[in-house]
Amino acid sequence: MQKLFNLPTLIFIVVLIVALPFIQRPVVAAEVLTLGIAAVATNLLLGYTGMLSFGQALFFGVGAYCAGVLTTKFGLSAFLSIPIAVVFSAVIAWLIGLVCVRRSGLYFIMITFAFNQMMFFIAYSWTTVTGGEDGLPGVRRPALIDDQWSFYIFTVLLFLGSLAIMKLFVNSPTGRILQAIRDNPARAAATGHDVGRYKLIAFVMAGMFTGLAGAIFAFVFGIVPIDKIDWRFSGDILFMTLLG
Repeated sequence: MQKLFNLPTLIFIVVLIVALPFIQRPVVAAEVLTLGIAAVATNLLLGYTGMLSFGQALFFGVGAYCAGVLTTKFGLSAFLSIPIAVVFSAVIAWLIGLVCVRRSGLYFIMITFAFNQMMFFIAYSWTTVTGGEDGLPGVRRPALIDDQWSFYIFTVLLFLGSLAIMKLFVNSPTGRILQAIRDNPARAAATGHDVGRYKLIAFVMAGMFTGLAGAIFAFVFGIVPIDKIDWRFSGDILFMTLLG
């Protein structure tokens, strides 16, 4: 059976997790790991499938607002609101992906950008739910993870779990097919693979884990800022992915 991570990668991850809260405050370290989930999720599209999306902030924002609204308006804890936000992000990614994956190249980029801005406009205008320009404050953590160190450990567990699942995904037969589509879509289609369906799978996976990152982020500083669903944050996530 293939190892999940090779030894140098595993050592790097362990050193990063241990050292990070001593280099920065634990809450800032948790933010770094949260953004790391979003960057790795985006790499499922860009690195493994060859799809450059300018709409990842959409899913980050959807996850953040979903978790934030469930907590502030309905009184759910993070342990319930985060899983619900992940499922909701996956559903939104599936619906949007049905449209986006029909196109490629510049057309795909512009469609994802358009959906991102549409969702930004909704969040900006729907002030009674999202807080509009002021953001959504008052997203409280449960008592069990209320202090900085316990929340950091909680984030580490979600980070490692996400990393492991995405690694298993790219090492699976589906992941291999996605890489074949990235290298030569016409050849992948000629061998009998449904290119559109596999692209949609990658799109949903990326949206789901980016939504998870957004849901966690809502609890980092207790607020969902409007700029985390803006298209410029999609650019930030892309740069994180490229640098990573």
